[in-house]
Amino acid sequence: MSGKRQKRSLSIHGHRTSISLEPEFWAVIDSAATDREQSIAGFITRLDDRRTVEDSAYGLAAYLRLWSLRYVQQKSGKS
Repeated sequence: MSGKRQKRSLSIHGHRTSISLEPEFWAVIDSAATDREQSIAGFITRLDDRRTVEDSAYGLAAYLRLWSLRYVQQKSGKS
Protein backbone atom coordinates (compact mmCIF):
# COMPACT_ATOMS: atom_id res chain seq x y z
CA MET A 1 0.00 0.00 0.00
CA SER A 2 1.23 3.43 -0.83
CA GLY A 3 -0.31 4.96 2.30
CA LYS A 4 -0.61 8.42 0.76
CA ARG A 5 -4.21 9.51 0.50
CA GLN A 6 -5.69 11.02 -2.62
CA LYS A 7 -8.33 13.70 -2.29
CA ARG A 8 -11.16 13.95 -4.78
CA SER A 9 -13.83 16.62 -4.92
CA LEU A 10 -17.37 15.85 -6.03
CA SER A 11 -20.97 16.90 -5.55
CA ILE A 12 -23.39 14.88 -3.45
CA HIS A 13 -26.99 16.06 -3.76
CA GLY A 14 -25.75 19.42 -5.03
CA HIS A 15 -23.25 19.98 -2.22
CA ARG A 16 -19.52 20.04 -2.97
CA THR A 17 -17.40 17.83 -0.76
CA SER A 18 -13.92 16.32 -0.75
CA ILE A 19 -13.12 12.74 0.16
CA SER A 20 -9.63 11.60 0.99
CA LEU A 21 -8.88 7.88 0.54
CA GLU A 22 -5.87 5.72 -0.17
CA PRO A 23 -5.40 4.90 -3.88
CA GLU A 24 -6.23 1.24 -3.30
CA PHE A 25 -9.72 2.16 -2.08
CA TRP A 26 -10.23 4.57 -4.98
CA ALA A 27 -9.29 1.75 -7.37
CA VAL A 28 -12.02 -0.50 -5.93
CA ILE A 29 -14.60 2.30 -6.05
CA ASP A 30 -13.61 3.30 -9.60
CA SER A 31 -13.90 -0.32 -10.74
CA ALA A 32 -17.27 -0.85 -9.07
CA ALA A 33 -18.67 2.38 -10.55
CA THR A 34 -17.39 1.44 -14.01
CA ASP A 35 -18.89 -2.06 -13.72
CA ARG A 36 -22.25 -0.42 -12.95
CA GLU A 37 -21.81 2.20 -15.69
CA GLN A 38 -22.15 5.01 -13.14
CA SER A 39 -20.15 8.16 -12.56
CA ILE A 40 -18.02 8.24 -9.43
CA ALA A 41 -20.18 11.06 -8.02
CA GLY A 42 -23.39 9.15 -8.70
CA PHE A 43 -21.99 5.93 -7.27
CA ILE A 44 -20.73 7.59 -4.10
CA THR A 45 -24.01 9.47 -3.73
CA ARG A 46 -25.86 6.15 -3.74
CA LEU A 47 -23.49 4.73 -1.13
CA ASP A 48 -23.93 7.87 0.98
CA ASP A 49 -27.71 7.48 0.73
CA ARG A 50 -27.36 3.88 1.91
CA ARG A 51 -25.12 5.03 4.77
CA THR A 52 -27.82 7.49 5.83
CA VAL A 53 -30.63 4.94 5.61
CA GLU A 54 -28.56 2.48 7.66
CA ASP A 55 -27.95 5.27 10.21
CA SER A 56 -24.29 4.29 10.07
CA ALA A 57 -22.03 5.51 12.85
CA TYR A 58 -19.24 5.92 10.28
CA GLY A 59 -18.35 9.03 8.36
CA LEU A 60 -18.39 8.84 4.58
CA ALA A 61 -14.68 8.08 4.11
CA ALA A 62 -14.74 5.26 6.68
CA TYR A 63 -17.96 3.92 5.19
CA LEU A 64 -16.36 3.85 1.72
CA ARG A 65 -13.32 1.99 3.06
CA LEU A 66 -15.53 -0.62 4.74
CA TRP A 67 -17.75 -0.91 1.67
CA SER A 68 -14.65 -1.46 -0.49
CA LEU A 69 -13.35 -4.16 1.82
CA ARG A 70 -16.71 -5.99 1.80
CA TYR A 71 -16.94 -5.63 -1.99
CA VAL A 72 -13.50 -7.18 -2.52
CA GLN A 73 -14.23 -9.97 -0.04
CA GLN A 74 -17.54 -10.71 -1.74
CA LYS A 75 -15.92 -10.83 -5.19
CA SER A 76 -13.28 -13.23 -3.92
CA GLY A 77 -15.87 -15.46 -2.25
CA LYS A 78 -14.95 -14.51 1.31
CA SER A 79 -17.32 -12.96 3.80
